[in-house]
Amino acid sequence: MDRAKNLCRFGTALGVGSVQWVEPWWEQLNRSALICREEGTHFCNTKHGNSIKTSKYNFFTFLPLNLFEQFQRIANAYFLFLLILQLIPQISSLPWFTTVVPLVLVLAVSGVKDAIDDFVRFLMPSVSVCVQADLLLLSSSEPHSLVYIETAELDGETNLKVKQALTVTAELGEDLQKLTDFNGEVKCEAPNNKLDNFTGTLALRGEKYALDNEKMLLRGCTIRNTEWCFGLVIYAGPDTKLMQNSGRTTFKRTSIDRLMNVLVLMIFAFLALMCLILAIGNGIWESDKGYNFQVYLPWAEDVTSAPLSAFLMFWSYVIILNTVVPISLYVSVEIIRLGNSFYIDWDRKMYYPLNDTPAQARTTTLNEELGQIKYIFSDKTGTLTQNIMCFNKCSINGKSYDQKDDSHPGNSELVDFSYNQLADPKFAFYDHSLVEAVKLNDVPTHRFFRLLSLCHTVMPEEKKEGNLVYQAQSPDEGALVTAARNFGFVFRARTPETITVVEMGETKIYKLLAILDFNNVRKRMSVIVRSPEGDLTLYCKGADTILYELLHSSCESLKEETTEHLNEFAGEGLRTLVVAYKNLDEEYFQDWIKRHHEASTALEGREDKLSEIYEEIEKDLMLLGATAIEDKLQDGVPQTIETLAKASIKIWVLTGDKQETAMNIGYSCNLLYDDMADVFVIEGSTSEDLLGNIFVFSSQAYALEGNLELELVRTACMCKVVICCRVTPLQKAQVVELVKKYKKAVTLAIGDGANDVSMIKTAHIGVGISGQEGMQAVLSSDFSFAQFRYLQRLLLVHGRWSYIRMCKFLKYFFYKNFAFTLVHFWYGFFSGFSAQTVYDQWFITLYNLAYTSLPVLGMSLFDQDVDDRWSLLFPQLYVPGQENLYFNKTVFIKCMLQGIYSSLILFFIPYGAMYNTMRSDGKAIADYQSFALMAQTCLLIVVSVQIGLDTSYWTVVNQFFIWGSLSVYFAITFTMYSDGIHNVDMLLIVYFSGTARNTLSQPNVWLAIFLSIALCVLPVVGFRFLKALLRPTASDKVRRNFSKPETLFLPARLIAEPYCRGLALLGAIHPAEDFLISEVTSFVAPLKPAALPCPGVWR
Repeated sequence: MDRAKNLCRFGTALGVGSVQWVEPWWEQLNRSALICREEGTHFCNTKHGNSIKTSKYNFFTFLPLNLFEQFQRIANAYFLFLLILQLIPQISSLPWFTTVVPLVLVLAVSGVKDAIDDFVRFLMPSVSVCVQADLLLLSSSEPHSLVYIETAELDGETNLKVKQALTVTAELGEDLQKLTDFNGEVKCEAPNNKLDNFTGTLALRGEKYALDNEKMLLRGCTIRNTEWCFGLVIYAGPDTKLMQNSGRTTFKRTSIDRLMNVLVLMIFAFLALMCLILAIGNGIWESDKGYNFQVYLPWAEDVTSAPLSAFLMFWSYVIILNTVVPISLYVSVEIIRLGNSFYIDWDRKMYYPLNDTPAQARTTTLNEELGQIKYIFSDKTGTLTQNIMCFNKCSINGKSYDQKDDSHPGNSELVDFSYNQLADPKFAFYDHSLVEAVKLNDVPTHRFFRLLSLCHTVMPEEKKEGNLVYQAQSPDEGALVTAARNFGFVFRARTPETITVVEMGETKIYKLLAILDFNNVRKRMSVIVRSPEGDLTLYCKGADTILYELLHSSCESLKEETTEHLNEFAGEGLRTLVVAYKNLDEEYFQDWIKRHHEASTALEGREDKLSEIYEEIEKDLMLLGATAIEDKLQDGVPQTIETLAKASIKIWVLTGDKQETAMNIGYSCNLLYDDMADVFVIEGSTSEDLLGNIFVFSSQAYALEGNLELELVRTACMCKVVICCRVTPLQKAQVVELVKKYKKAVTLAIGDGANDVSMIKTAHIGVGISGQEGMQAVLSSDFSFAQFRYLQRLLLVHGRWSYIRMCKFLKYFFYKNFAFTLVHFWYGFFSGFSAQTVYDQWFITLYNLAYTSLPVLGMSLFDQDVDDRWSLLFPQLYVPGQENLYFNKTVFIKCMLQGIYSSLILFFIPYGAMYNTMRSDGKAIADYQSFALMAQTCLLIVVSVQIGLDTSYWTVVNQFFIWGSLSVYFAITFTMYSDGIHNVDMLLIVYFSGTARNTLSQPNVWLAIFLSIALCVLPVVGFRFLKALLRPTASDKVRRNFSKPETLFLPARLIAEPYCRGLALLGAIHPAEDFLISEVTSFVAPLKPAALPCPGVWR
């Protein structure tokens, strides 16, 4: 007994019997059989072993492996190549540390990040879990050998699930002798990553038993409310399903990432062109002039000709001009994305207090893509709706029963279920006639609720007498079983062979003979039971389109009446199911159950064989009626959809519901409205029916076939709204893939259940909602939150800000690097193309690391063109991101031209100012060091002013970074260029001693610096002023009118919207901006400007 408890407590199991994997012959050659016959905790040996290694590195392999991985990146490999070039004396024109310091810093930052990630992976297996291998459950301490488990480590779901052992193994109990003597043989599928599926058979005492996932305890699950259990190890070590699922997921890249790769290649080409021009210039200069002045300017050692000098000079200029390829670009981008991801995690306005769920950015690489969404693909149930099901209406034998009907006075009061001691007190129903039918022993009504109490997979839990709690994997099943419970058919208990139901106070035990499982293809579920009276009955429930094809011909009249009721229910947005039954012949059933057993124990093609055997018996069903379940919309869904539509985002709803239900939900959530000119529906049962008529609302998937998919996309994309109904999970992903394939637009898929996972993974951005269907959608998503209404804030605020910040960062980053690097290019024409640098070598080293890094990061992390409330009030501000207006190849060319222009100013103004210049005391100042200091000072001040012009939202952090960077520059300059620096014994190489004091003390130098700044900045200021005046953007108009003292009369409709609560704090807008306020029909009192939401100032 103690031993058994210890075995369970520490997550091991007793290995008994034998296990054999059945796999294709070509795999069998490489895998040994899995055998466990010994008592104890002996796990089976495979070619992989039983050890699990989740980390990538160890103490000794981290450095070489991590460096090997990092140098596979083109930028890092390029700078390693430059470092090698700098070690060649004939080529090197810069000290080694100018490349080593930035490269080491980049490698160190990336290495620390990789080490932290790997350490987290290393700690994952240390998490305490009860089950350490994939086990076949043999027996447990609970009645009927039930085991309650939590699968949070597997699928993120925290609700308890129930597993149940076979009756033949449950008899073993905790008797160690019986367990040791157990001599069964398990044949099962080879190790795979399917968490929800297991196929195997157990051969014991000459009998064969089917094994499925309901009898398996997987590695990673935690056992709850169970004192002890025993299991047979099926998979161990890396063969467990959890470890099989630990592979890499598909890496998603943003459109900006793809553009950056192209731009870096363009920069490489531009660099090669510049180096080629300068090398040719060197060859010409050396052959024309340098050859005759070798006494004064001797050629380098081993250089014997001008062409050889030009060749070597090409590589020297590659070293000097390397800063045009930004090594710190990718590291800076990752820092910016990480910071913007934290903003999503910290946003209290996206926190859902009812279930303590904050928003979560599950990836840090896709933030700016949120600001470019053009198409949203949304699930309906649990995404737009609450997925909290309530039994609302039903149709029984052609009569409709409404939950509440105001036209009938008797239906305005709640039904009193006090006569039923096992009724759920939370259940509410208004139609008293249904209760009367039950009390009058109406046969169809009793049969209807008997079906609901028997045909399901719900597990009951009764901790106290009469206090039933249903554990349902589907909210629909829970609602139906609860309805049957309240109307007198109480599902009380379940074993592998029986179902106990209390019918109108009388306890009846039905023998459960077969369960015909539900899946997305069958869209129905059936059970075959034997009543205490010995009657054999098949009960079935499922989608009307499926069950109608299985009905007996005598049901035509009832079918028509039920269809009318179904259309009424669907028109109200209710979820419907049809229920039917069939009395079975004993002789036929005995023959069928044998063939069913053969199919259920087949190791190959089990699902197909079972499907055939199911279809054989599910024929000639007798229609009972239909159920209608209400699933209410989430709060704020209509307002959110309306706001997103104003942002020119097209919303497609992909649902498995009926067409009428889908359309009704469309009207409820403002997807559809009465003023729409054309709402059209195309239906068809074959692909030929759809030719020439592309569907918007469809009951079939024929339009996804190759000959129609292009027409589908063309037509659907011209519509404002598309609702696809009766679609399967795979078809959802196919629709998303079609839009990705034929439209150059960024897509987003949002869902809450496992059936949405494929769609979420297919879209550019996947969003998971943590709702009632578990966490599988969340675990597969890039971003997650608890309510659909948070999507507007994710896109219009965080997405838009992230996109604008990234675009501003890239524009400024490329500009400052072009302005910095091209000064060397112009200087080459005045230095005999000798690869002489303009700046001091320490300035070159610190320019990107210390002098300009923090200001641009400050802007990229804190900048806002308008605040969050204006972003939500004016969704049109989102449009430029969809059209990729803020950063593209054209914008890059403009940044490049601006950098070229600035580099011309930054070279020729200091050059002209220093040419033959004298100090105020008559001493010469026209030397290389003074010119270099003046040029680099002009450069740093110009790029600092430029970052100020690019900043829209000023904070203390921005001010500190900009002024602090300038202060650091002057502090380092005066320190390193001081006379006393040579008195310090250090490895610093300084050639500029005294230059800062001698040069920066001259008024004419500062005048030239001011002139350089003015010539670089004034054209930018003038261009932006004229552009904002003549062709203002949406954000320009909002910012301009935000600062005006005029008042605004806002429509009362906007005040009423949830996201505009407290709108009086927003401030003032000019009412003349028609495109911003397009639906002003009634007015309220004028609003006064008020304080900003956070400490900062907009320009």
